[in-house]
Amino acid sequence: MRTSDFDFELPAERIALRPASPRDAARLMVVRPGASPEYEDCSVRDLPDLLTPGDALVVNDTRVIAAHLTGRRIGRGEEPRIEVNLHKRIDGSRWYAFARPAKRLATGDVVRFGDEGKVCFLGQLDATVEEKGEGGEVILSFAFYGGVLDQAISERGDMPLPPYIASKRPADDLDRNDYQTKFADVEGSVAAPTAGLHFTDDLVARLQARGIALHRVTLHVGAGTFLPVKTDTVEEHRMHAEWGSVSAQTADALNATRAAGRRIVAVGSTSLRLLESAADESGRIGPFEGETAIFITPGYCFRAADLMLTNFHLPRSTLFMLVAAFSGLDTMKRAYAHAIAGGYRFYSYGDACLLYPAARR
Repeated sequence: MRTSDFDFELPAERIALRPASPRDAARLMVVRPGASPEYEDCSVRDLPDLLTPGDALVVNDTRVIAAHLTGRRIGRGEEPRIEVNLHKRIDGSRWYAFARPAKRLATGDVVRFGDEGKVCFLGQLDATVEEKGEGGEVILSFAFYGGVLDQAISERGDMPLPPYIASKRPADDLDRNDYQTKFADVEGSVAAPTAGLHFTDDLVARLQARGIALHRVTLHVGAGTFLPVKTDTVEEHRMHAEWGSVSAQTADALNATRAAGRRIVAVGSTSLRLLESAADESGRIGPFEGETAIFITPGYCFRAADLMLTNFHLPRSTLFMLVAAFSGLDTMKRAYAHAIAGGYRFYSYGDACLLYPAARR
């Protein structure tokens, strides 16, 4: 498949820079491939009525860390400003990160973070460039370890907004709440599982009152999630790995949902990818803990998810390829054209889709 098959034009004004308020006031487009009509314009608040008692929602309870750090190189001559986005923890003191401008850094350099604008109660937050790779990637070894390092990053860092928002405005205190889902519990993500951003206490209560269960899984979202695919063909792309877990209790509950003839509804691409990683060929979900680099493209046979709630995604991204695999490429191109014409808001802070699967051969 050509990567260009997954391209589309999006007017800049369709990119949401703030979430809907309240969150469940976001619009929701229901996509039923092959139906007439194929699309239905609803609201996220309509979700309880769009599902059936006995269905099970699966949400990602990962928590986003304040992974965007600003500092300066110290120790040799001038002290240039350095911006860093942490994207994967290595151990208690080391992180993979993207640095900018990386050309101002060399192996062995020390970067001091957050001297301006924030108060760190743990003293200086320094990191040594342990390794430097191509494309701005570095390994940073911090002077702190474990929970103390996590606290220092939280004090000094900003929320790692996606580039299409960060290029329009800086992260602020509102984003510390807006860019977390109500389910956020297990720290480790550097990007939000954005479909979960639409849920409120009221919406969850109404879902439960209708007999719709809610189950939690954890997938720590990496920075590569929202990046466009740069290879000419889909097959050349190498997916980033992310750590996730599905408990035995959750697996058993979801298998019981299926056995009762009810549906599993994946809330977001992260939940869906994790469920598919945990399912065997028969569709039975097992306990899972570890990394997954599953890359879902058209032709994939879904085993674990019956419906999918998701936001609108970037062109040429692995996420748009995933929804094209789920509901059909032609269907999703028409759906996105309908959304653009209808004024839907796109990307992380935007509106949502409830996707039905395409007919399988």
